[in-house]
Amino acid sequence: MSRYRGPAVATARPTCDPSELAALLAGEHTDPHHVLGIHPHDGGWVVRARHPAAVRAAVAADGAVRTMRRVHDDGLFELVLEDRPTGGYRIEWRFADGSRANEGDPYRFPPTLGDLDLYLLREGRHERLWEVLGARPIRHEGVEGVAFSVWAPNARAVRVVGDHNGWDGRRHPMRNLGASGFWEIFVPLLPAGTRYKYELVDAAGRLDLRADPVARRAEAAPGTASVVLDATPFPWGDAEWLAARAVRRADDRLAIYEVHLGSWCPDRPDGNGPCGFSDVADRLADHVEALGFTHVELLPVAEHPYGGSWGYQVTGYYAPAARYGSPDDLRHLVDTLHRRGIGVLLDWVPAHFPRDAHALARFDGTPLYEHPDPRRADHPDWGTLTFDYGRPEVRNFLVANARYWVEEFHVDGIRVDAVASMLYLDYSRPHGAWAPNEHGGRENLEAVAFLRELNDSVHAHHPGVLTVAEESTAWPRVTGAPADGGLGFDRKWNLGWMHDTLRYTGEDPLHRRHHHDLLTFGLWYAWEERFVLPLGHDEVVHGKGSLLGRMPGDDWQRFATLRALYGWMWAHPGAPLLFMGGELAQPWEWDESGTLGWHLLDDPAHLGVAALVAELNAVHATHPALWRGDDDPAGFRWLDVEDRESSVFAFLRSDAHAARPTHVVTVANFTPVPRDGRRVGVPTGGRWVPVLGTDDVRFGGTGRPVAGSDGVAVAEDVPWQGCPASIVVDVPPLAVTWFAPEEVA
Repeated sequence: MSRYRGPAVATARPTCDPSELAALLAGEHTDPHHVLGIHPHDGGWVVRARHPAAVRAAVAADGAVRTMRRVHDDGLFELVLEDRPTGGYRIEWRFADGSRANEGDPYRFPPTLGDLDLYLLREGRHERLWEVLGARPIRHEGVEGVAFSVWAPNARAVRVVGDHNGWDGRRHPMRNLGASGFWEIFVPLLPAGTRYKYELVDAAGRLDLRADPVARRAEAAPGTASVVLDATPFPWGDAEWLAARAVRRADDRLAIYEVHLGSWCPDRPDGNGPCGFSDVADRLADHVEALGFTHVELLPVAEHPYGGSWGYQVTGYYAPAARYGSPDDLRHLVDTLHRRGIGVLLDWVPAHFPRDAHALARFDGTPLYEHPDPRRADHPDWGTLTFDYGRPEVRNFLVANARYWVEEFHVDGIRVDAVASMLYLDYSRPHGAWAPNEHGGRENLEAVAFLRELNDSVHAHHPGVLTVAEESTAWPRVTGAPADGGLGFDRKWNLGWMHDTLRYTGEDPLHRRHHHDLLTFGLWYAWEERFVLPLGHDEVVHGKGSLLGRMPGDDWQRFATLRALYGWMWAHPGAPLLFMGGELAQPWEWDESGTLGWHLLDDPAHLGVAALVAELNAVHATHPALWRGDDDPAGFRWLDVEDRESSVFAFLRSDAHAARPTHVVTVANFTPVPRDGRRVGVPTGGRWVPVLGTDDVRFGGTGRPVAGSDGVAVAEDVPWQGCPASIVVDVPPLAVTWFAPEEVA
């Protein structure tokens, strides 16, 4: 039996202003809440609701159901009441096929954004942007639902469309909150998992569908919709880790394993795509723990439809990549790593964004997130767009996004991609294709200000969280404090060291004497910044070959040189970073659509390299001299730097600030010829022992002795190389050996 009172009511004259009604029906009313919803009328109240597909409608309130009048053929209904409902109301719809729907009325609710929120948004200073924009499951006026808010200042109209309304933009037009340029609506009783987009009438009157720039979940490709997030809190178990992170010292040990999740492991057990966040959690933790790295660095895990971009062309800055799972799946991965004592860094991409039609490009029909000047907006290297760092709302979008990953996903740092392309207005641009700054220079002053604000904000709110710059030029004080004119990063990738070192080790050993300075040049500037030494993903793609493949000679020489390269890197000032597959000595280039060659570990030569990486980290961790003085030139001294003909190097690392100074001497031979009887200076007398040697048989080396019959080199009172004592050692071919005093070995 029908709950409706009486027959359908014929179309009658609406009570609202005809011009406002016309704007509403045309889809361009900037405040549909002024027409729809409940409003005072002739001493009473009128409820207006619209559903273009409905043939009847009723208001259910205070225990009664009252039929509404149809006042327009496009599905507009009204009900005049003497008294306002005391407990809210619902709209009951009936359709021509006999089906029904029962919904809360979005237009009876006040805005979910307050004056303070709007003020901070306009000023570009809302530190928790994701809590006021996007789709937020909240309780509003005592009702559960989802608040939608989006910035589109030049749009004529904005509507929410999705699974909840049949993707019909007429159902849920949003209101413009004045001059702020933000649009808002609260939709009651909307479930988590609902797909949605914004339907915009842009500045030119064109209709466009866009994903939510602040969506916290995205639809898996090939879909491009945003998804309403489940707001159930995640049961974190990493409180102990976070407490320790908060008191982390700037000179604490850092050793990074870089990972592209989609190609790190084989397909899921069910064969349905690549491993996701949850699938990989325990296995990745096991592997990294066994190797001894302090941190995992994940290539970008924000939403990116194009897998071939490796995550560097982001369309959803606040949404974890759906191809890898849900936001809570990512939280599970981070939590698992934290519980195992492993930190997590994320690659983050504020330098540019793609032109995908559903994403940020010309979001409201105008350059909104990108710079309005094409000479500033177009990124020539990647065909993408650069952000307008001078616009407060854009700067807020990015700074808050960095904070979002730290606060919502507990990540321990962000590595900022392509910083050089942000800093220079003429980056990859020919003469005449760029405009100078207000002082006539090539520096992007707005980007500089943004980077300083980013680092100040992250560090002020999250002590112990790292920010790392991929910066390839000689820009000064990248890791200097903003107050002192620096950019404020904790670390900078030392790309100069990487290029020089790989070029040197890629030379035939016979010719290395002509390139001796490639290994020494980096020490001229090693303390100008706090560096990361990256053997990263860019060095094993695009025809460069794998690290092993870049080493010259036969198999023995290639493996020996790769092991020596690792021994050199871990001993050198700067935090080591190794891209996945490097520990396997993978002989082929990395392919993001493939997987790592785990079967290589069945071969003793490859297994030996993995064992060496684990040993490097283990010894590195127990000898602070190898990392505590990374930013102190007093912690490094060349011992043998001029032997070009033999391609032999030796240097001393010291922890001069320890209560009892500790030392490690590194001796390297980059030729396949043994160098026996080499005298090397040491800072103290006593017995010196090899604490690591890349020529060890455990790692696939020859196992040639490096010291006396008992494996110990006893220091003699023979001053040498500026030291008060010296030892005599045999130096294996294509090998690096670390020596330490026996009492700390």
